[in-house]
Amino acid sequence: MTREIAVVAFAQTDHRRTSDDLSEVEMLMPVLHRVLDRTGLKTADIGFTCSGSSDYLAGRAFSFTLALDGVGAWPPISESHVEMDGAWALYEAWIKLLTGDADTALVYSYGKSSPGPLRDVLTRQLDPYYVAPLWPDSVALAALQAQALIDAGETDEPRLATIAARSRATGNPHAQLRGPVPHGDYLVRPLRTGDCPPIGDGAAAVILAAGNRARDLCARPAWIRGIDHRIEAHSLGVRDLTDSPSTRLAAERAGAFARPVDTAELHAPFTAQEVVLRKALRLDDSVRVNPSGGALAANPVMAAGLIRIGEAAAGIHRGESERALGHATSGPCLQQNLVAVLEGDPR
Repeated sequence: MTREIAVVAFAQTDHRRTSDDLSEVEMLMPVLHRVLDRTGLKTADIGFTCSGSSDYLAGRAFSFTLALDGVGAWPPISESHVEMDGAWALYEAWIKLLTGDADTALVYSYGKSSPGPLRDVLTRQLDPYYVAPLWPDSVALAALQAQALIDAGETDEPRLATIAARSRATGNPHAQLRGPVPHGDYLVRPLRTGDCPPIGDGAAAVILAAGNRARDLCARPAWIRGIDHRIEAHSLGVRDLTDSPSTRLAAERAGAFARPVDTAELHAPFTAQEVVLRKALRLDDSVRVNPSGGALAANPVMAAGLIRIGEAAAGIHRGESERALGHATSGPCLQQNLVAVLEGDPR
């Protein structure tokens, strides 16, 4: 019988435009303390630790080893790291718990985008032979996707503005942007400033637990009923940017279409990407989409995807949701996508 795995705690920073006064470790430490305090666990009680971050953002190799000083790596711990958003670290930890090698896992991720030109840094994930040398930045590529959607008749600029306004109309105290935010001038047509995510710094952490251990640690665990991730072609020229087959396949394999979800936390850094994801995930107007504000309200690179899963789980913990979907993306124009389906115990 497959082990049941649940998210039992979630914590995140207050996301800020800049955190020059803090190192990555100093930014991360309060989050780790909060997530452990919510379960009563100590670092020594954690069976497996997995993190997600990017050396490109940090500007140095093996930067994640500094964060381990904050976690506490002595006595020796069972630890792993992914050079990805923390959602993929959660996937690895989920696999570890499924094997029975551990009963609890700490997953965390962090990113400081403020020190350098983020739009230029993200070009390093592009095809190194034909695309990256041209330096098309993340906003320009997202604008190509948005224009393709408009040309296909699947959205228009007023609808994109509505998505932006709804995302910032959030009561989330951790969000970087809240309340009325000017939609602004064109950044790269057809995207205005309001169609794009804020640049900022932040961190997040979750704790996973298996079976009865999860019930001991949390009054209402958010059980991971399915999780999967898929990737599309590296070359943008061979993809249909108005669709996301990798999201659809990941959702199907995670069981998202078996029964309706009531909440979906989508990692859509640009307004047009929410249009693509809604279609791929078959979400109608009855589903609450990004009640937290999503990546348009706060987009700490390398943590925003983990936050989507954490927010979906937190809704279940609070009794606001019964069956939720968490989504994370990586790469240009929704190239790689992860989907997790979470449920609370019947009430």
